Amino acid sequence: MSYTKFVAPLVKANSGSIRKLRISPARCRSTVASTKTREEKEQQQQQMDGCTVVEAAPVELISQTKKTAKAPLSKSHIDFENTQEAYKSKGNIELLRSLLVFKLCTFDILVDKNKELMDLSRKLLGQWMFEKLMKMTFYGQFVAGEDHNSIKPLIRKNEAFGVGSVLDYSVEEDLTQEEAEKKEMDSCVSEAEKESPGADHREKKYKAHRQFGDRRGGVISARTYFYADEAKCDIQMETFINCIKASGGASNDGFSAIKMTALGRPQFLLQFSEVLVKWRRFFNFLAAQQGKSQMTVLEQKLELEQLKESLTELGVGAKDDIENWFTGEKLGLSGTIDLLDWNSLINDTTKISNLLMVPNLQTGHLEPLLNIFTEEEERQMKRMLQRVDILAKHAVENGVRLMVDAEQTYFQPAISRLTLEMQRKFNREKPVIFNTYQCYLKEAYDNVTLDVELSRREGWYFGAKLVRGAYMYQERARAKEIGYEDPINPDYEATNRMYHKCLEYVLEEIEHSRKANVMVATHNEDTVKFTLNKMNEMGLSPTENKVYFGQLLGMCDQISFPLGQAGFPVYKYVPYGPVNEVIPYLSRRAQENRGIMKGSQRERSLLWKELRRRLLAGQIIYKPVY
Repeated sequence: MSYTKFVAPLVKANSGSIRKLRISPARCRSTVASTKTREEKEQQQQQMDGCTVVEAAPVELISQTKKTAKAPLSKSHIDFENTQEAYKSKGNIELLRSLLVFKLCTFDILVDKNKELMDLSRKLLGQWMFEKLMKMTFYGQFVAGEDHNSIKPLIRKNEAFGVGSVLDYSVEEDLTQEEAEKKEMDSCVSEAEKESPGADHREKKYKAHRQFGDRRGGVISARTYFYADEAKCDIQMETFINCIKASGGASNDGFSAIKMTALGRPQFLLQFSEVLVKWRRFFNFLAAQQGKSQMTVLEQKLELEQLKESLTELGVGAKDDIENWFTGEKLGLSGTIDLLDWNSLINDTTKISNLLMVPNLQTGHLEPLLNIFTEEEERQMKRMLQRVDILAKHAVENGVRLMVDAEQTYFQPAISRLTLEMQRKFNREKPVIFNTYQCYLKEAYDNVTLDVELSRREGWYFGAKLVRGAYMYQERARAKEIGYEDPINPDYEATNRMYHKCLEYVLEEIEHSRKANVMVATHNEDTVKFTLNKMNEMGLSPTENKVYFGQLLGMCDQISFPLGQAGFPVYKYVPYGPVNEVIPYLSRRAQENRGIMKGSQRERSLLWKELRRRLLAGQIIYKPVY
């Protein structure tokens, strides 16, 4: 299904009748990922509480399939304390630079005023000397180079030591707060809302608010794009295409990262997110009517006849129309409807007009989300999906896997759904498209399990990147001030438990079918060890390339390189771009490292340990050999 076809129901005028659904037979096949009881999982989760960094333990790697599991196990000892292995790709100057940069990141005044200090340095030193200074310090530590040619030596060196790359062009506009707020409000408010504020059935969470218009606020590790016009989106698409080509040319199995907000007007992401959330909420409302509100999301199966009666009583549609909703090759033949079946209705029920339709829980009626779309807004929606489709095709042509980054919760439902549509199209033979799941969200586990189940039913390769999340402070502040439920887990321990819960579920799916794939994107050593132990227990060999590990360039080399040299697929997120244009990225790296370095001296102590070892061994001048 092309993206222009996917978006067509949202933007084309139709007759107003609800069309008959056609659901493929595969849509209704249900399988179970894990044979573990809920009690066993809960007990396992309790054992994960209060994770701390522990001493590195030997990790046993069992052979590739269960059929050969009875053979003697080959053991690989991954020692995260072995500095010689961790830093063998680094010269002494690089180790000293890391120590200097990490130490500077612990000084609050330098971090808080880093932008002003960099501007002052540029004025005092001049552009040439400023760039030299940055390349000797922060830029050299966290950025690979200025363009796709200059980054190739670093990529090849890392590959020689077992570490791949996820290329990420990290250039951002250097906007003032006022400029960012104006751009956000202009791009997130529809013409209908400008003409009649408050007249539409919009929720405040999914509307733009000027005080949070600068989406860079409270964000640590994610780059931010602001919409200017369609021409700018085309330029950013070309930048992503060049990044994909560079990744394909620099390595055999690389990744490239993209962001949906760079590819179109965010108004569409807000509106479509609200539609998806309201339909899911309506399903929960109907499940509660049938006494199933306490069940897990995939256990909630609505009795079909009772559902039809409820919809008729609520006045959602005429009896004959509702009957047609649930007519298809398989849909409804089991006598029940689950959330995945329900989600499939969105494509067809929105064909009743050229408007996005949502259920009103108070009245039970379907109502238009907006009173009117302009022709230009309709074209902008189509162009966004066309750009996404073009990028996916370039990824396939260049043998590159595409990571779709997660964003704020008011954009994310639409981003995840559009990524899902890409996966359904391009992940038929192998995993090409990877969605990102932020495990600091309360709903992370439900989202992972639903998407895994859909991939089972339809027979495509599930691809996920698991992260803890980048927008916590901003999300919490926005929810509190605007007045909706905080979407974030209550504390760091809860986020750790959620991360491990989601990860274990995907690992069990890999064990079950070998069609799921996951990138464990974390700097948390405990989580890495948890993953290695689970892989060992389940018989998942690193040579299968189903489980990847990911860290940022310039950070946590003591995790990345020992993993890579032991044969595990591990990747560095590799930012690149001109010095002046990646200053916003470097500013956030400094802020992130402040928290990490204040909380732990581990990485610095390992760097000092390796420097002392080399000096005592007479390696005053050390040059990596590869």
